[in-house]
Amino acid sequence: MKPRYLAGMLALALAASSPLASAHGDEDHSQDAKQATAATPAGAAAANAPAALQRLADGSLFVPKPVQRQLGLRTQPARIGDLAATIELNGKVIPDPNTGGRVQANFAGSVMPGPKGMPMPGRKVAKGELLAWLRPVASAIERGNQRAQLAELEAQLAIADGRVKRFEQLEGAVPQKEIDAARIERGALQQRRAFVAASIDSAEPLRAPGAGVISASHHLVAGQVVDAREVLFEIVDPERLAVEALSYDAGIGATLISASALAEQTALELRFVGAGRQLREQALPLLFRIASANSMVAVGQPVKVIVRTAHELKGAAIPRAALTKVGAGETAVWVHTEAERFVVRRVRHQALDAANVAVIDGLHDGDRVVTVGASLLSQVR
Repeated sequence: MKPRYLAGMLALALAASSPLASAHGDEDHSQDAKQATAATPAGAAAANAPAALQRLADGSLFVPKPVQRQLGLRTQPARIGDLAATIELNGKVIPDPNTGGRVQANFAGSVMPGPKGMPMPGRKVAKGELLAWLRPVASAIERGNQRAQLAELEAQLAIADGRVKRFEQLEGAVPQKEIDAARIERGALQQRRAFVAASIDSAEPLRAPGAGVISASHHLVAGQVVDAREVLFEIVDPERLAVEALSYDAGIGATLISASALAEQTALELRFVGAGRQLREQALPLLFRIASANSMVAVGQPVKVIVRTAHELKGAAIPRAALTKVGAGETAVWVHTEAERFVVRRVRHQALDAANVAVIDGLHDGDRVVTVGASLLSQVR
């Protein structure tokens, strides 16, 4: 709900509750008195109308019951107890190493489209599917050297073939080992000629190393010349993604109970896979697998990883949506103290998981905390 709507609702309520103007001087108000008498039922109804929401002098809010229903306010009691201590880590979404993969160029060449055209981002592919062809490119001198080598091999092959035919005609007069050696030499020359011929004109197929979707094609077009080892396509399985987080506590793996992640407003359930044993930028990498189904996150997206440990702290667990910002950037919650009165409480909190936080200071046991609509109350001026 926008502040303009709240201001309009406040103005209407104030107009409805404003008193009638009183008479003054020696003017004749007999007609006004009659009209006022006739309007007595309407005036009584207006007097009984609920007042508008307003901010009181002490900073609290007076919110009538009808307005509370319009704003959709919801509360829950705070229960102070022992909660699992958590640690917040910075992480990012990465593809699962066991799925998907990359397609790279083994040599410099030009990319030619496959049977379904050039792969585009978002296209589903199966493992082993032909994506494109990579045709080798070479300079005029290199092509000339290859063709010269092919011609030389063809000449040697013709000589070897003639020798085998003569030996076969003289079989019995020529030792068998010489006939076998000639045949072996001819076979080797045939294979060499086939390999050299293939290196001149043939193209190498580029196949998908895993099933998933094309996440990046690096703006490849048909006929584009690429260098050796250049990444051409990246394949990601959106149903199997992982999160890598960096921890500055090398022993966190021994106390870790569970973990979750917060990607903007999306909560992700994580399953711990393992921790490395080599520091990276003075931090230990932790690997988690995203267990949430249909998680709308992208590879490379930064996330906030919240790790629950075996240590305990005392506080009240409330939804993260109950937190709001007040003056000077302080964090606070709204507490429902009376039927139509709400008070702001500045609190200190610590992340509990992706959806909840632990308030460790600022609340008492049994306080009714506004969990839905807290941001709307903060907009009232």
